[in-house]
Amino acid sequence: MNQSWFLRKHEDGSTFGPVRFDQITRWAAAAQIAPHDTLSNDRQTWVKAPMLAQLGMDWLVELTSDHYYGPTTLGALQEFIRLGEIDGETLVINTRNGAHCKIQEMPQLWETGQANAGDAQTEIQLGDPVGPAVAGMSIPLQEQIRDLEQNLEEERRALMEAERRYADLKEKYEAVIQRAGT
Repeated sequence: MNQSWFLRKHEDGSTFGPVRFDQITRWAAAAQIAPHDTLSNDRQTWVKAPMLAQLGMDWLVELTSDHYYGPTTLGALQEFIRLGEIDGETLVINTRNGAHCKIQEMPQLWETGQANAGDAQTEIQLGDPVGPAVAGMSIPLQEQIRDLEQNLEEERRALMEAERRYADLKEKYEAVIQRAGT
């Protein structure tokens, strides 16, 4: 771990480094490393950041019942609390042991969150002025639009099927009424 390391951002392919691994851990704790970012110590072999257990990227954040962000670090959770992206009601899952809990049930985030978030912010500003930006955890807008369009299309199909069944039933009802009247 004492070698030089490189961080490659998934979203745009930008590369940061060489830096020492302790700088990589500070970036991870400050939410500057996203789950799909990759790391390398030789620029030949790249691994996804959560694969390095030393980073502690052990937490999945439930954004919606179908979308999760992570895995990420406790420090990143503190940063997301500070930024207002998550709150005490947000559900998280520990990927190491499968435990589910709400952010408010994690005292380690609230007791030391303010101090650690401040330290992380100082590190971002002073440690590496060309370091990666804080990772966002929102679902990309295009993905939300695609999901909504798919849901709308499914609802349209269901409505058309219901209208077809209604027309069939109405036709049968009118036929029964007509027979009963004759």
